[in-house]
Amino acid sequence: MIELLLVDDEPYVTESLARTIPWAEIGVKQVHQAASGAEALQIMEQQAIDIMVTDISMPGMTGLQLIEAVGEKWPNIRSILLTGYSDFQYAKKAIQLQAFDYILKPVSDDEFIKSVSGAIESLKDEWEAHDRYHLLLYNRKADYSVLRANLMHELLLGRVLSERTLAIKLKEYEISFQPDAEAAMLLIQLGKHYAAMDHHSVSLMEYAIGNIAEELFKEQFHVWFCKAPHDCLILLVELKPAVQQGLEQIANYEAARQQVLKAVIANFQISVSNYLKGEISLIVTEWFTFPEGMTAAYRSGLSSMYLAAHDESSSVLFLDDRQHQETMSIKSLECLYRPPTLIHLLESKQWDTARQKIADVFRDMENARFSSEHLYEVFLSITNAFMYIAHKSGQFISKIDQYALDPLLTQSIIVSFDKLKEWAFDMLDKLQKELSESDQNTKSYIIKQVHELVGNHSGHELSVKTIADHVYLHPVYLSKIYKAETGEGLGDYIIRMRMERALYLLKNTNKKIYEITSELGYQNPQYFSKMFKKHYHMTPNEFRDG
Repeated sequence: MIELLLVDDEPYVTESLARTIPWAEIGVKQVHQAASGAEALQIMEQQAIDIMVTDISMPGMTGLQLIEAVGEKWPNIRSILLTGYSDFQYAKKAIQLQAFDYILKPVSDDEFIKSVSGAIESLKDEWEAHDRYHLLLYNRKADYSVLRANLMHELLLGRVLSERTLAIKLKEYEISFQPDAEAAMLLIQLGKHYAAMDHHSVSLMEYAIGNIAEELFKEQFHVWFCKAPHDCLILLVELKPAVQQGLEQIANYEAARQQVLKAVIANFQISVSNYLKGEISLIVTEWFTFPEGMTAAYRSGLSSMYLAAHDESSSVLFLDDRQHQETMSIKSLECLYRPPTLIHLLESKQWDTARQKIADVFRDMENARFSSEHLYEVFLSITNAFMYIAHKSGQFISKIDQYALDPLLTQSIIVSFDKLKEWAFDMLDKLQKELSESDQNTKSYIIKQVHELVGNHSGHELSVKTIADHVYLHPVYLSKIYKAETGEGLGDYIIRMRMERALYLLKNTNKKIYEITSELGYQNPQYFSKMFKKHYHMTPNEFRDG
């Protein structure tokens, strides 16, 4: 509902209008009165005024000066001038100040109502446009860091996305990588200096490392940085087209490209050491086709990272500089990565096919030469799949089997073919049993996740789409589940939580309305006031004053 302010130095004028006009019929909820420009501005500070009707000729501050002051501080307010002077200069100045209307006295009720109704329609059009923009903003501005990390994790762990889906996500998340282009992956580990820090401090250091990387690499590379599913950071790099074209003019393009990468990495390490006073070690994979080669590159880098963990003399390891194993040994693991992958079989609960997949991997290894590194790669790959499906189902591997990832047990598993094979099938059986029993609780867990996300969120950029991305579900499907389980729409729940938060802040803090507006994620105090009135049938100021 609309709030209107009448301003005239002759009180009988405002009192007459306040009594005779059928305000409720035209959509005006409350009419305020002021006898001067100063009093009008004071009321503006305290009330959510939508329309101001003011006389021009007033002592102290004229109506034109009042409109100018209001326009500077409250540009969305509609101002109507009411005057007994038909001077052209007044009308010209009113137009310059963007007054909504200019009415000559004496004015009939019909003419006055028509002018106010026009201002109300103008406000409603503006609010509707703002609502559409607000909705678009929330759908567009999701939590990019989380969404990018989720997408990176899916690709690293072997999730295959269609070309169209990948292209849409890359564009939505503002990731500049081009499918089918060549990329390299840097696995970054923090040195001993960071080990004594608490979790929050380490997170800040990781964030700072990401910022340094993006700043140093951005001149020559597109970059994509996030925390990996395992204990390291990931930096994906892809040459910018202009840089690539320049290097392609050089006789040995691949060597030149590698030199560019090595130079930036060296500068990166020095900058981290200088600014953060700590060392980092890196594993740099071979160049691969994005995104098809990401999973294999990640597993290769992860294997090398763990196997080289105690080699402190090598702070940067380029995998393409190492001597590769024989082709026959490498090909022995192709079955592990051939579609359908183990992750996909577990996601679709094809337990028997997943069991056969693991059996085929070990059969192929028996028929070929394999090293301890290949045993470790199989262990990591199978563990990745088990952890992914367990976490997606709201479980920890340690809950399913408390000894599954025990460091001492892991060391004995990865050096023995038979122990690794036994462990893989045993864990698959336990995973099947646990997840089959917990299927009935999946929806309840999803609702619990939604409530935690909304309850712990500050309000900024929170939407159905953002929450859906957090729980790895389509927004429509999540909304359907939430409605079926709770009887309340998810969008309505988000708004309700915001309004309850607003109620608390108004009641228990001295924060100004615009501060609460910003804290809740709204960008316009008038829009927030409108939503608050719609929910509680009073303005924020009325609630606080009451």
